[in-house]
Amino acid sequence: MAYTIRETHDIGKVVRARRKALGYSQARVADLCGTGTRFISDLENGKATIELGKALSVLSALGVDIEASIRGEHL
Repeated sequence: MAYTIRETHDIGKVVRARRKALGYSQARVADLCGTGTRFISDLENGKATIELGKALSVLSALGVDIEASIRGEHL
């Protein structure tokens, strides 16, 4: 399934949906990633100042890959 990510809130929706689909608590995800539960909560709630490296670590731990495409550009 593909999601369009345009803002941090969109990433949060993906993280929350995947975490719940796996049956993980926020604490479990935080343990897997070496972050705190506060970071997972902030990420799921779309906090605009999240650290990108940590967010990518969470996505990876949940089995989510990120792919970028350039709109309107033909290569």
